[in-house]
Amino acid sequence: MRELELYFGPQHLGMVGNFSITLKAEGDRVLKATANPGYLHRGFEKLMEYRTWIQNFPLVCRINVVEPDHVEMAYAMAVEKLAGIEVPERAQYVRSIYLELARVGSHLFGLWAYANMLGFDTVAQWAMYHRDLVLDLFEELTGGRVYHIYIWPGGVRRDFPKGFKDKIVTTLHSIGGCVPDYDAAFFNNAIFHKRASGIGKIDQRRARELGATGQVLRATGMKYDVRKVAPYAAYDKVEWNVPVRSDGDAYSRIWVVRDEMIESVHMIFKLLDCMPEGEVFNKPPNPFKWKIPRGEAYARCESSRGEFGAYVVSNGEDKPYRVHFRTPSYPHGLIILEKLLENANIADVGNTMISLYVVAPEIDR
Repeated sequence: MRELELYFGPQHLGMVGNFSITLKAEGDRVLKATANPGYLHRGFEKLMEYRTWIQNFPLVCRINVVEPDHVEMAYAMAVEKLAGIEVPERAQYVRSIYLELARVGSHLFGLWAYANMLGFDTVAQWAMYHRDLVLDLFEELTGGRVYHIYIWPGGVRRDFPKGFKDKIVTTLHSIGGCVPDYDAAFFNNAIFHKRASGIGKIDQRRARELGATGQVLRATGMKYDVRKVAPYAAYDKVEWNVPVRSDGDAYSRIWVVRDEMIESVHMIFKLLDCMPEGEVFNKPPNPFKWKIPRGEAYARCESSRGEFGAYVVSNGEDKPYRVHFRTPSYPHGLIILEKLLENANIADVGNTMISLYVVAPEIDR
């Protein structure tokens, strides 16, 4: 009778979206944790079998509301493999810049959630404001702030409008100029160190066994990034580094997020400097009559949460026969989170969960 069942979330500040956790606790110590990804029952992968290849692009965006752009990229690359479509060189640069802007925006959203959960309200407001600046760029480029549907088979929907490069530079300088403020108020704050250091710790061997990717794996000291090991778009055209930390705890994971944002900004500047002229779209056949040859393809990219993959099967018709996504939130939210919460303090449940970057729609697809 000493055990107590607690429902942590989804309304809790330490949760995001529909995600919640059922805890069995004794005092303030967690004995067992059972993750509940929301049971959204949206069935994206099954719905894609009833829509044409192009009609699926507005659908795949919903798999990750915070960062839909890498889902577009993985699906587009898989379709391009099946159909044998070449992407123009300029489009590859545009895609990379677009995806890195999405990474910055996603990391700022994650920083907002984490800082807000720890009580750093001012830092959280800064992060959300700077994310809005990135969304302003997306709105001008694509017409949408959240779902963009910008990447299509063969390239992107449209080129950068006149003066857009300068707006990217101005926006990123505005965000980068506040890095010392973020460091002073949050990253170098003793409270952040005490609350996050040693929390949700996982070693590199265990992280690999459980399927960790992204900042969860890089926080254990492993330099694994799909953009490096299997380059796509224009990521092999410029020099950049893979930020890592070594302790494998929440503190290290958030520091990797901070370092990745800075690295993404530098990468965007380099890509803008060497981006060639040319076309940004290799037009495919009529999308309403487009039948892709039989076959199967797997494409992967590095989202802000880790390796994101798309497995697509075609039976030669105008719709996919089967689509399955490999999402980083699945191992992070259902496997690793439950392991890390055993014997944890109740106060560290939200801390651990947000540091793992779990997004419920990536799990229940």
